[in-house]
Amino acid sequence: MVDSKLLELLVCPVSKAALTYKKDVQELWCRGSGLAYPIRDGIPVMLQSDARELSHAERESLRS
Repeated sequence: MVDSKLLELLVCPVSKAALTYKKDVQELWCRGSGLAYPIRDGIPVMLQSDARELSHAERESLRS
């Protein structure tokens, strides 16, 4: 589990936009950049090189 106060402070390093915590897949999703940052052993990995691109469906889910 990731500390909620830490999540409030983190932003996407690419777009500087807020992130959405997706507990079920242990990722932080960014609507602005369309990237998903992994959380490994409770630690967010905020490196663009380790992020994956969100699918179209995943991006759409962030809009609702």
